[in-house]
Amino acid sequence: MAQKRKVYLIIGGAGFIGSHLCDRIIQDGQKVVCVDNLITGSRNNIKHLLKNKNFSFFKQDVSEKFTITGPIDYVLHFASPASPVDYLKYPIETLKVGSFGTYNALELAKEKKARFFLASTSEVYGDPLVHPQVESYWGNVNPIGIRSVYDESKRFAEAITMAYQREHKVETRIARIFNTYGPRMQTLDGRVVPNFIYQLLHKKPLTVYGTGKQTRSFCYVDDLVEGIVRLLHSNIKTPVNLGNPLEFTILELAQIIQKVARTKCRIVKKPLPKDDPKQRKPNISLAKTKLKWKPAVNVKQGLSQAIAWFEQQM
Repeated sequence: MAQKRKVYLIIGGAGFIGSHLCDRIIQDGQKVVCVDNLITGSRNNIKHLLKNKNFSFFKQDVSEKFTITGPIDYVLHFASPASPVDYLKYPIETLKVGSFGTYNALELAKEKKARFFLASTSEVYGDPLVHPQVESYWGNVNPIGIRSVYDESKRFAEAITMAYQREHKVETRIARIFNTYGPRMQTLDGRVVPNFIYQLLHKKPLTVYGTGKQTRSFCYVDDLVEGIVRLLHSNIKTPVNLGNPLEFTILELAQIIQKVARTKCRIVKKPLPKDDPKQRKPNISLAKTKLKWKPAVNVKQGLSQAIAWFEQQM
């Protein structure tokens, strides 16, 4: 007798990471209900799935109360503007989806007796005073700075998720996602990888903010999705870092991306944005030990695939 397909509600499923997660769940033979209000997501990210009988899409702002008919086994909350360009453009929407949106998603998970998964972020660590960042670190966040609309909405989302776990016994999982890149990122996303690729392909100078000595680590989206799936089906009820611990300065990344693209560009330096973290690197010991997960795609492989995708969009 064939095993019954599980139903995954993926909120923010037309976004960058959400759409790749939709692909993975469908490939695994399960059903996906994708919900997105499309302010930063795109139908283009999921158009190849629209005729699949195991996939359905609803345009919906989850900051407003919503219902889904039928059984739901998993509720995965990936809805939120995630790049500084977007959350500074949509500050109130960002706060609402992190608060009201998370509350509504948790209420639905409680009603359906579904497992709830929160896509949190390394931004909960703020401009960290601990390096690399471990899950036990409480963070160094400016609660009223321009980036706080994103940072604090995610910190609230974690708090209410843990409250539902403790008070209502909802099965919850939380991923703190570090910088991720790959196909389907918005062309003018504003984050460093798509910025550099866009500038290279349009033969413009590469924009580096500050000295370029600030560091980041970059995880390819396929690796991240594997970590998400493993965490979802694990028994870990506290936050888990998911990201690539290989660390680069922004200037090093500029050099690597020029080599991969086989294009030379000059570098232009601009002032560092307010509250921009000086370093960001995950400690993934918990994910390695408990999930048997670590990134497999090296940065040159990942960048070559991302560049190829951006070229197709031109």
